Amino acid sequence: MRWLVLLLAASAGLWAQQPCPPTPTYSPCDITFELNDQEAAAHPNPYLSVDLRAELRSPKARTLLMYGFWDGGRRLVIRFAPIDAGQWDFRITSNIERFNGKMGQVQATESTDAGFLAPANVHAWRASESRKAHLWMGDTFADFAVAPRAQFDAYAETRGKQKFTHVRGLLLGKAGEEKRAFASSDQPVPTFFQELDRRVLALNAKGMFVDLVLAASGAQLSGLFPNWQQRDRFTRYIASRYAPMHMTWAVLGEFESAENGRELLKEMGGYLKKYDPHQHPRSSGTQASSAPGLSDGWMNFVTHHSADDTIGSVEHQIFAAPFVNTGFASEAVGIENFRKRLWNTVMNGQYPTAMLDAAKPDSAAAKAMTSYAELLARTRYWELEPYFDVDGGRALALHGTEYLVYLEKAQQVEILIERHGYDVYWLNCASGEVTKLKKDFKGDKFIGDPPSNSGDWVLHLSRDGQKEGMRSYKYESRPNLMQEIEQNPVKLPFEVAGPAQDVLSISKPPQYQAKVKRETRGTRQMMYLWTGEVPTEGRGYRILGTGPAGTLQIPTNLARMFPAVFNIRIYALNAVGKAYAADRVFRLTQ
Repeated sequence: MRWLVLLLAASAGLWAQQPCPPTPTYSPCDITFELNDQEAAAHPNPYLSVDLRAELRSPKARTLLMYGFWDGGRRLVIRFAPIDAGQWDFRITSNIERFNGKMGQVQATESTDAGFLAPANVHAWRASESRKAHLWMGDTFADFAVAPRAQFDAYAETRGKQKFTHVRGLLLGKAGEEKRAFASSDQPVPTFFQELDRRVLALNAKGMFVDLVLAASGAQLSGLFPNWQQRDRFTRYIASRYAPMHMTWAVLGEFESAENGRELLKEMGGYLKKYDPHQHPRSSGTQASSAPGLSDGWMNFVTHHSADDTIGSVEHQIFAAPFVNTGFASEAVGIENFRKRLWNTVMNGQYPTAMLDAAKPDSAAAKAMTSYAELLARTRYWELEPYFDVDGGRALALHGTEYLVYLEKAQQVEILIERHGYDVYWLNCASGEVTKLKKDFKGDKFIGDPPSNSGDWVLHLSRDGQKEGMRSYKYESRPNLMQEIEQNPVKLPFEVAGPAQDVLSISKPPQYQAKVKRETRGTRQMMYLWTGEVPTEGRGYRILGTGPAGTLQIPTNLARMFPAVFNIRIYALNAVGKAYAADRVFRLTQ
């Protein structure tokens, strides 16, 4: 990516009419300003007191409003990325009189960059402008901003070759590390952010988006920025620096531990919507699910952090948003379990962001991720949805076009398909090798065994010729409709047998239990997700448990006032993919 610099001739007071040489679209352009002696004396802390912004208009009459940021010393920067080729006109607004009202142009050229990222087709991703499908495959490198440069460079090089498309990392660092980025609430450390700029751009150059986590927790964010004005200023500063790059936003590493977690997310999400003209995807890290924030209007994708398939599978049927699982597995579980967690996460309908060892980037787990990327790249992955007419495995499908079936262990698989001719492939998950059967399959029920009787496998049934002809189709070949959740008590295939009491205690959490009313094809396998909320507190729901029975895990900070009205909702997903919901109301005490 090319850096472009516009210099204001302070001594002569002149404005360059051609401030930048031509710059490719989706590349950051820096328009720089230097305060003179008088201005510097009037603004000893430009971060706090200088107002600088530019309204930039594209040849297609699209307008971006970009705010300036302080970059150390007397240097101020307005950074933007042109999204249209051609001449961009801009006008400066500032409380520095010498800059206010100045006008200029930037020439943008066509590039091969697909563009920034946006949610699409309900549960998928695409480039915002080109509508090219995007496969999210991420890794977590929490310390990417401060790791030794040699380690970072080796990491970026390796992850790029392994076809990773996302790297998730902390902006302020872990608890207690935030002063590396901000010496105080009102004093960013310019050298820290200049190095972070370089690293974000380096990952972008390798084809990776940076999933930037603004703060590790609500306590870290509120501790460093105690009032809303400071948080607003912080968000404006970060959005001004990084919105012109390829990235996504996560407000917190987890929000549940903060009493005001939901309010803090809503506040910060509102600032991101205000200051990010490209509207990069927004969510938050979580201990389980960030979906409680969806109804607040600022979030447009859901983060999960769990190795429990129930959470991903059930919420996929409830919410019309893409899902990213940042906690499906680490390398500590061993390579076989890692592969199982990876492929089950994919079958849940989630996109994987792993927790790999950044110091050893060329690991077996990383290679398993690459096998996932290579196989999915051969599919219309942005249209694949969980599919339930299968025995012996778990499946995704674009019904009538292709089917992916994951087998945790080598066994016979049976899947109902639309009657056509299909090419048949088997992926050996352990080796990454793909075998294509010489003879294709024709029919409406595939029954078969993997090439070996050991290990885990992925079956891919594909109408390759049909897909080749679909390349000229629009992004989605058919509507992706959400199902209506069944809530009629008469039609529920299960009953809530526990908690049996009317009053529940946080200190003595009760047992929960759901029982199937009668055995059917649909109830032969049921997933249950138990959630709870105190509506008067406005904190949204929390996940209390999964499965047909167990002990409710009620957060101690779910309510401030006791006793409280406590709503429990039980979601269920049966073996054929039908979703149900039942509600129960209790009295909650400490």
